[in-house]
Amino acid sequence: MKPFSLLSRRTILKGLGISVSLPWLEAMGPVTAWANASPSQNIAPNRMAFLYVPNGKNMADWTPKSEGTNFDITPILQPLAKVKDNLMVLSGLTADKARANGDGGGDHARALSAFLTGAQPRKTDGTNIRSGISVDQVAASRIGDKVRLPSIEIGCEQGSMAGNCDSGYSCVYSSTMSWRSSTQPLPKEVNPKLVFERLFATGPDAGRAKREARNKSILDYVRDDSKNIANQLGKSDIRKLDEYFTAIRDIELRIERSEKLPAIKVPDAQPPKGIPAVFEEHIKLMCDLIVLAFQADITRVVTFVLANEGSNKPYPFIKVPEGHHDLSHHGNDQAKKEKIKQINLFHVSQLAYLLEKLKATKEGEGNLLDHSMIAYGSGNSDGNAHNHDDLPILLAGGGCGTLSSGRHLRFPKETPLNNLWLSMLNRMDINIDRLGDSTGALANLK
Repeated sequence: MKPFSLLSRRTILKGLGISVSLPWLEAMGPVTAWANASPSQNIAPNRMAFLYVPNGKNMADWTPKSEGTNFDITPILQPLAKVKDNLMVLSGLTADKARANGDGGGDHARALSAFLTGAQPRKTDGTNIRSGISVDQVAASRIGDKVRLPSIEIGCEQGSMAGNCDSGYSCVYSSTMSWRSSTQPLPKEVNPKLVFERLFATGPDAGRAKREARNKSILDYVRDDSKNIANQLGKSDIRKLDEYFTAIRDIELRIERSEKLPAIKVPDAQPPKGIPAVFEEHIKLMCDLIVLAFQADITRVVTFVLANEGSNKPYPFIKVPEGHHDLSHHGNDQAKKEKIKQINLFHVSQLAYLLEKLKATKEGEGNLLDHSMIAYGSGNSDGNAHNHDDLPILLAGGGCGTLSSGRHLRFPKETPLNNLWLSMLNRMDINIDRLGDSTGALANLK
């Protein structure tokens, strides 16, 4: 059945204390109309996500030997083989402000805090913290009025916002990637249940409590609205909407299951309610929420810290019972380096999961990965050396036609990492001259 009139891109389904944004549907008209003030390429809206992993990489097994389109898939990059053509490996980028620059120890704290800011963090474990505005928040401040949430900040490891965590640096530096201003870090949410609520809840907590007491899906509360809209949709849109609702319900059920699983036994601490006991499931739930948020255009900016910088988390489920940070100081011990490689492989596998899911989610004539820029990396290179040059950085996605992927690019030594972030902002139609220690946009990304 053809629509009687175009459905507004901003149509939302409402219920008791919740709202459900809709993905692009044919009934909304061409994807160009759905985008509404999209980039100058006049296609779907561009999105950006930044994924961070701690303690660097086993660089010998990370960096391709060849450059250009025929680059080799190295051992650590193997999980990304299916999306190689949607990927750029970027070598030679440097986070200079993660270096000591006269401030002594504290490389882990500086690595994360400087990653998206390009600013030297003030060495303090008090309340007088200072860094710089991060690229995600520059984007959120410029395009946040086009969506329900200007940005979301998520992670999979709790972190303290006070205290001394690294050689005199506040714990906030080691656990926070997003900075709204030089003195305002944005704490990440690690509970997928609360992230889900943030994406869809509109009313007070009392509304949520009532829904939970009745043990209903949020979809039950928008059923009448969805039936009314279905009368305006064709078969293709009805199928797409059903797939979208199925994805929402699947996440709800997985969150419910995770709450019923036995908690991991951690000395003197218990995981907060709603956080899966299985780390891989935790990460994948967060990835699914990113896809959902992009698909419904709830937000276009995401930061995701898979684990805090300096994290000593063990990985017994991949036969690495030792702490990650301890292993990163391998002293060239081959057995330790092999275990670091296994941790690196695990993290890259989670990135592959996200990229493949974005690619499988259709939008207009393309897919969500075509209309996104997904940056992945660490503020450390070799964790043993604590060096911050030639960082392990990947950029995936098409950026709405502004990126030419499927390549390994090597930039001149000491090229600021923030030059990449400046280049990504440009592709969001956010044109600024400088960000942190940037010296100009990167060439050759297109």
